[in-house]
Amino acid sequence: MDLGQITAAELLSALSSGRLSAAELMQLTLERIGAVNERLNAIVAMRDPDDLMAEARAVDSGPNRGPLHGLPIAVKDLVNVAGVVSSQGSPILNGFIPETDDLLAQRMKEAGAILIGKTNTPEFGLGSHTFNPVYGVTCNPYDPERTCGGSSGGAAVALASGMVALADGSDMMGSLRNPAAWNNVYGFRPSWGRVPNEPDGDGYLHQLSTLGPMARSPEDIGLLLDVISGTHPSQPLGHPGETVSPVQPADLTGMRIGWLDDWGGAFPFEPGIREICRDALEVFTQLGAKVEPLTPPFDADQMWNSWITLRSWSVAAGLASLTEHRASLKDTAQWELDRGLALTAMQVHRASVVRTEWFRRATEVFQDYDALILPSAQVWPFDLQLAFPTEINGTRMDTYHRWMQVVVPVSLIGLPCLSVPVGFGSEGLPMGMQIFGPRGADSRILSIGSAYHSATSWPQKRPA
Repeated sequence: MDLGQITAAELLSALSSGRLSAAELMQLTLERIGAVNERLNAIVAMRDPDDLMAEARAVDSGPNRGPLHGLPIAVKDLVNVAGVVSSQGSPILNGFIPETDDLLAQRMKEAGAILIGKTNTPEFGLGSHTFNPVYGVTCNPYDPERTCGGSSGGAAVALASGMVALADGSDMMGSLRNPAAWNNVYGFRPSWGRVPNEPDGDGYLHQLSTLGPMARSPEDIGLLLDVISGTHPSQPLGHPGETVSPVQPADLTGMRIGWLDDWGGAFPFEPGIREICRDALEVFTQLGAKVEPLTPPFDADQMWNSWITLRSWSVAAGLASLTEHRASLKDTAQWELDRGLALTAMQVHRASVVRTEWFRRATEVFQDYDALILPSAQVWPFDLQLAFPTEINGTRMDTYHRWMQVVVPVSLIGLPCLSVPVGFGSEGLPMGMQIFGPRGADSRILSIGSAYHSATSWPQKRPA
């Protein structure tokens, strides 16, 4: 059985019918991890193999536990799992073992998943390059000298290399979409509020980051999305969202899709990215959709200034309890912390007004278009030794995250967005593009993605 080719839906069907036991799948999973993880460093804080085999055998001898019955999953190392080291890639938390599960882990366990360990992430999830001083760097399976992206980089690599069939991630600034693109898999950022964040701290003000699923098909995305979705009584702004599974390919006949390209020249790109995405748009045309170039519907600089204000404010709120450890934080975390703590209430207010204006304008655009499309990244996977790109095609980057500006139109207003693979560049490296729609259109976006997947099946292919 090739764990890199078979889907989560197929594995779960085999487990449910008895054609495959949880113990057999766990053994295959451990063998696959043993074969490739030392080179890629995607899964960290692994639980004891004997304990995992014992848990799998207990699953086999008991009743069906839910929609993820018997499926091994590694959880992103920003999520606490009881009894498993949960460091968030930071020396400050190195060795921390929580006594209780975060809500995401709890829901996956209740659905029958066996949590085997963690997937690697940048320190505190900051940056789209997965490295940290606790576990080191995670390599791209298509070129181990290149980055896998981030911050859900370990999750994407574990999927791409067949170590797991489903993975979770989080996404503030493309952390589900960028690594999905660079590892030839799917990453889905749900409508904000559909998947509740951990119910502690503030529940009203910060609406940028969300948890979400990654997989090798939109159908598999839907399986995990339904498990982790749903309101929590301690979260005031969540919404349940409709059940999306089983995800079925949409009939694209007559659909209007807007292609935003480089946002009227506002987003610089490395050579070949826009071209490979344009080629992928032909799939939608062949499936009956009408793809139209779209004039940028909002000013990119206004969005960016709103974004960096609200992001720094949000990140600083999350790191505020660690100010006494400031010197131990990486430079980018210190930059966000200092910047966020210096903001005034009125600066945050003005940034949110711009956010609201973009939301209203996007709502108008979606009256004419079923979905919009942008590339998922502005650069190809870069060298592991580079902390972050400082220029793109001759354009200097003025912050550590400016090179990911292409994800901001979605993140700023909490839209549902699926990063889909578009194939491989001249060096055999993967790329992806974002398909997004209005808030609440999660099911429709996944169905559009499913039609695209049926016509392409990129995660099951390899570069020439």
